[in-house]
Amino acid sequence: MAGATFLSTVQPPARLGARGAAASSPAPRRALIQICCRGNGDGLDAAAYEARLRIRRRDLIGGAVGAGIGLEMIDGSTRFTGVATAADLIERRQRSEFQSSIKDTLYTAIKAKPELVPSLLTLALNDAMTYDKATKTGGANGSIRLEISRPENSGLSAALDLLVEAKKEIDSNSKGGPISFADMIQFAAQSALKRSFLDAAIAKCGGNEEKGRTLYSAYGSNGQWGLFDKTFGRQDAQEPDPEGRVPVWSTASVQEMKDKFIAVGLGPRQLAVMSAFLGPDQAATEERLIADPDCRPWVEKYQRSRETVSRTDYEVDLITTLTKLSSLGQKINYEAYTYPKQKIDLGKLKL
Repeated sequence: MAGATFLSTVQPPARLGARGAAASSPAPRRALIQICCRGNGDGLDAAAYEARLRIRRRDLIGGAVGAGIGLEMIDGSTRFTGVATAADLIERRQRSEFQSSIKDTLYTAIKAKPELVPSLLTLALNDAMTYDKATKTGGANGSIRLEISRPENSGLSAALDLLVEAKKEIDSNSKGGPISFADMIQFAAQSALKRSFLDAAIAKCGGNEEKGRTLYSAYGSNGQWGLFDKTFGRQDAQEPDPEGRVPVWSTASVQEMKDKFIAVGLGPRQLAVMSAFLGPDQAATEERLIADPDCRPWVEKYQRSRETVSRTDYEVDLITTLTKLSSLGQKINYEAYTYPKQKIDLGKLKL
């Protein structure tokens, strides 16, 4: 008779013969189950020995069936996880590709009209600054397209017109629906800032564009946009936000500007770093801010930073502030701009 038992995968010292004596050649290694052959070396009578073998067979069969069920469950779970993971990766790729096309279009549009960079920054600021913490209304919702005639938005029509035209091109190539104005406005501000950062690097290289691009690639803040890029899928408002929520930055006192920034959850530091957003003349804006004791240390800090090769403090803080500002009042739809795709069952793929 022969019995079968589950053993460890460790190599046994030797194969046992019919009477339990060690054989001269080593036993072959088994991955999961080791079969051992033994005679009735325990002196049991025939009936008792048969009963023991039946128990062993039952344990072996039961264990094998349990292992088989476990493997089937794991296999099924893996296939389900594979399908879900593949779908998620496809949607991420769709959004990433769409975002790249948006950035390419905006880069080209802004390069053709660099004089609109300050207006694009103010457009993004004013759209977000309608946010009201008490009522959780307003924010970066694209409503500025319905508020362009208000005093605080004077002079911003050309910037909005540029985005309307760029949006037509972007939408015509989109497989996942039109881009929202809310996203469009904030990503235009990102593109405008990147343009200003690059221009600053080129200026530090004496106007040599090739060297400026190399400098910006080596020392610039281009890698700091990760969280901003993930905040993609803003909803458009269908009505204008209430009037009186955004100051006219050119005539507002520094205290009024500070109060507004504090009201939306920011402060003097963020006001100072966003001086380029508050009007076409950054130097004139900073001259006003530096007279305020709360803003002065931050204005001086960022002015010093802009004189360095990397401009790290200024650029990183500006990116961080824009990221916070651009999410005010928004619940981001992280499935926006995706589109139906063929489901792929990774369990059926032949590798």
